[in-house]
Order: sequence, then structure tokens, then C-alpha cells
Amino acid sequence: MSTLIREMPEGDRPRERLWTLGPEALKPEELIAILLRTGVAGKSAVQLAAELLRDHGHSLNRLSQTDRALLAKRKGLGQTKAIQLKAAFELARRIAAERQHRQVVDTPEKAAACLREEFRSADREVFRVLLLDTKHRLIQIREVSVGTINASLVEPREVFKEAIAHSATFVILAHNHPSGDPTPSSEDIAITKRLVKAGELLGIEVHDHLILGQRTANRPHDYVSLRELGLM
Repeated sequence: MSTLIREMPEGDRPRERLWTLGPEALKPEELIAILLRTGVAGKSAVQLAAELLRDHGHSLNRLSQTDRALLAKRKGLGQTKAIQLKAAFELARRIAAERQHRQVVDTPEKAAACLREEFRSADREVFRVLLLDTKHRLIQIREVSVGTINASLVEPREVFKEAIAHSATFVILAHNHPSGDPTPSSEDIAITKRLVKAGELLGIEVHDHLILGQRTANRPHDYVSLRELGLM
């Protein structure tokens, strides 16, 4: 037997809880329920939101990447609610981008932190480049290529085109290993050396190349730095 939001005690309703306790006190499904506003027959907005999260592996990131047309087809959502969700997720993305803008990225950990969430749900190798100014402040992060699950196709002209356009002094290369093991392959090392040489010709230093995977009991970090490994 489901409980509609209007049938809940006032102190348990998401909107009232947010107003009284602040947004940080609410569960993800309660926050989503506020955006949805209504559920469907026999199912509250909170229950509908909980099902949405469950069907996306309880991952807000995966839910945020769901195509708006697919969201709109889901029973209880429709076009209007799908638009509301996509708008909220896009605002969150832009807030995160603003926070990243001009931050100093001078260590592998800081670079990994800029990329970790977007790489987490990727099922193929995605190659990105971080553009930095003379003081290692982040100018922009650009996607260079999306490859197969085993390899990314990376051309120097695509890597440095954006660096030149934004007057970057340094770049940090980065890609993910969907397998979870960030150990560099021989191809990763070869691509890195090729891009380092191309950068030298252009006067743009390749500061590092990060490979992101997953942290395990035997692996304290979810990334490796080819510079730290002496493979640059």
C-alpha cells in the first residue's frame, strides 16, 4: 500500500523537510521527488523517484546521463518532468564547471578529481585533455575521442587544436580504463611519447598523462600518473 505525499505527516514531506532542515538533510529520492512534484496512481513522487534511482544503479550520475526522450517515455514522467530533471542536472553540471574554472591543477590527485565523476560510468575509453595556463590554472577540459572498450584513437592535431585555441601553456592528458585497472598499456605509453614530442614542437608541455580506473584493497589510488611512473 503506497502512501501519497499529501497523506504523509507534514514533517515527513520532502518540501517541508527541505525548508526546515536544509537540502543536505534529504535523501536523493526526496530531492528528485520535489522536482517531479507528483507521482502516478497509487505511487507517490518519492516512490517514483526511488524506482528511477534503483533502475539506474542508485547512481545520480547515470540518471543524469539518460536521454531525455527515454525519461519522457517512463510511466509517471512524461515530457514535462523529463525536462525538469534534465534542467536540474544541467544546472548541477554548470555549477561544477564554474567551480573547476581557474582552479590550480598541479598534482595528479587534483587532475583526477576533475575527471573522476564523469569517467566513473563510462563503458568505453574516453580521452580528455586538461588545458592549463602558465600558473597551472585550469582553462578548460576537452574531450578528444571516445574509443572502443579496449582502445582510444588519439590524433595529436585533435589534442593540441584546443590547446592552441585557448592559449594553453601546459596540458594534462587523461583517459579511463573501463576494466578498472589503470595500469598503462604499451599503447598508452607510445601515445604519450608521441604527444609529448608533438607538444615540444608546438611549445606546449605535456605535463602528465593520467589513467583512471578503480581503487581496490591492493591499489590505494584509482589512477596512475605516467610522469610519476617515469614513463613520459
